[in-house]
Amino acid sequence: MNFGREAMMTSDIECDVRSLGDSGKQRAIFAHFDSLSVGQSLVLVNNRPIEHLRDAFDAEYAGSYSWQELEPRPRSWRVRIGKTASDALPRVVGHTSSGDLDRRSAVWSLPIQRRHDLDVTIVTLAPGTSTTPRPGPAVDTLVHVLAGTGTVTTELRDLDLDPGTLLWLPRHTPRSYTAGPDGLRYLRVRPHQQSPVPDSDGPW
Repeated sequence: MNFGREAMMTSDIECDVRSLGDSGKQRAIFAHFDSLSVGQSLVLVNNRPIEHLRDAFDAEYAGSYSWQELEPRPRSWRVRIGKTASDALPRVVGHTSSGDLDRRSAVWSLPIQRRHDLDVTIVTLAPGTSTTPRPGPAVDTLVHVLAGTGTVTTELRDLDLDPGTLLWLPRHTPRSYTAGPDGLRYLRVRPHQQSPVPDSDGPW
C-alpha cells in the first residue's frame, strides 16, 4: 500500500492544515472542498485525526463525497475526500409524527449548518399549556399544524389552530401558543438568522 504523496492522483489537491489552529482547520477544509469540481479530490494532511470532521461532512455534503484514509498514523494523517456530486443529495431527515402531545418540547429540528438557510423545527405542547408571550424574530415564520388543536395569540386577536392550518407570522409579530385539550404539534419554518443575538422566539 502506498502512503502520502505516492498515493495522490493527478486530480488531487493537497489541503495541508497542520499549521492552522483548531478553529480554522474545518473552514479551510470546506473551502478547499467547495472549490472542487465533480470527480476531483482533495488530500487532507494533518498531524492527527480531526474529531467529528466526517460527521460534519455527512451533515454538509450527505451522499456527495467519498472518504478514503491514506495514512492513519499519528502525526501524519492523510485522507482523500472526493466530490462525487455537485451538492448534498436529498434525504429523509425526520417524520412529522414524532413527539408526544403530552409534554412541551421541540421534538425535532433540522441541524443548522453553515450552508443551510432554513430553520425547521417540530414543536409539541401538552394539553392546556401555553408558551410565554414574546415578540417574534426579525424574519417571517410559516407554521403548519400537524396534530391537535389550539390558538395563537397575536397583538390584536387570537387565531384558531387545527390540523392542516397554515399560519403566516410576519417578522416581529408578538405571539403565544396555547394547546387545546388534545395537545398541539406544529412544524415551524423560517429563514436562518446569521446573528449572534439569541432568538427572541425561543424554541417555540
